[in-house]
Amino acid sequence: MFLFWFFTPSTKWVAAIVDKSVLTPAGDEHISFTWLLNQKRLTKTNADRYQIDHDYFGFFPKDNDKFRIKGLERFSSSQLRQLSEDADMAYFTDTYGIYKQEWYHKNVGETVGFGMLYGGLSKQDLDFLQLMKEKKKLIITEFNTIGSPTTKENREKFESMFGMRWTGWTARFFDNLDTSVNLELPHWMIKNYNASHQVKWNFKKSGIAFVNEEGGQVIVLEDQNHLINPIPFIRSSELGQVKFGLPNEIKYPFWFDVIVPDTRINVVLSEFSLKTNATGLAELKRNGIPSTFPAVIMAKSGYSPFFYFSGDFCDNPIHMSASYFKGIDAFKFLFYNDRDPMERNSFFWEFYRPLMNQILDDAINKPKASINSVSAN
Repeated sequence: MFLFWFFTPSTKWVAAIVDKSVLTPAGDEHISFTWLLNQKRLTKTNADRYQIDHDYFGFFPKDNDKFRIKGLERFSSSQLRQLSEDADMAYFTDTYGIYKQEWYHKNVGETVGFGMLYGGLSKQDLDFLQLMKEKKKLIITEFNTIGSPTTKENREKFESMFGMRWTGWTARFFDNLDTSVNLELPHWMIKNYNASHQVKWNFKKSGIAFVNEEGGQVIVLEDQNHLINPIPFIRSSELGQVKFGLPNEIKYPFWFDVIVPDTRINVVLSEFSLKTNATGLAELKRNGIPSTFPAVIMAKSGYSPFFYFSGDFCDNPIHMSASYFKGIDAFKFLFYNDRDPMERNSFFWEFYRPLMNQILDDAINKPKASINSVSAN
């Protein structure tokens, strides 16, 4: 399998990857895409493969709490224009960024203070995306591209550019909401919940926590009390299943956001489905949150090729070593146990990989045509 992979001819495919949330050289926020580029023998030059710790724009960690920032912010207008000429596609995997308190780990507030080191969708990012759109080149973005800390002005420009709107809500499934058991529950989330509810955080089961950017409002749906099944699922349309090889339904236990697409421009390939009971549905309605909302949207035929993934789709706990074997997907069942509600490897193998495979194949094989050749009306 390695020899078949090694002797498969490579194809030069220039991907401009933007990741501002790289805490370690492992590059968790863009590893899935780099894995796929390597497995498909797509190279940044005629010979050089993509390196996960090198080939992206954003935050670059170094030893001893040192770092380098090599984002698009350093590019002039002419350099951005040249990059849009050179690049075959753009993929914004994460712009959440890096905060001082998570980077320095200790002595925060004493010597380095709080706040953001780097992050948010910048003017240069938007200018580059606009140039790529004008050239009708493939653009893929995902959560968190326009959430905090992106400014409202830049978010609105992105929304107008691509025909979608973020509601301000983000959410995540937790397999245990008991603070005495799950020590990884975000402290700020519990603090915000207690500040806005008369009844303090006292959840004991699994569930989904929703956080609103405006004011930090927190809503919790707990298993049995609000949910028939606590795990969020992604359900795919007929187009998503037939064209992109997506499963009818798959669990998704990680961060996601709630968006509203302009259906005149975009089509929904997949959507999140929450298994609520009557109490949970009423709680969602009271806070203006739908029980189903887009997971993957795609620009309709005739528009510049664009995809938005409403989740941390590129962040999966996979290993690059498996990408060096052709036909490795025949053994994908060995890489995950989908009975574990928190595992995300099955999402990579059953959803992300077939989706991205088809997107890339269409873009590479039909570079002069819209990749959205299937009618989405």
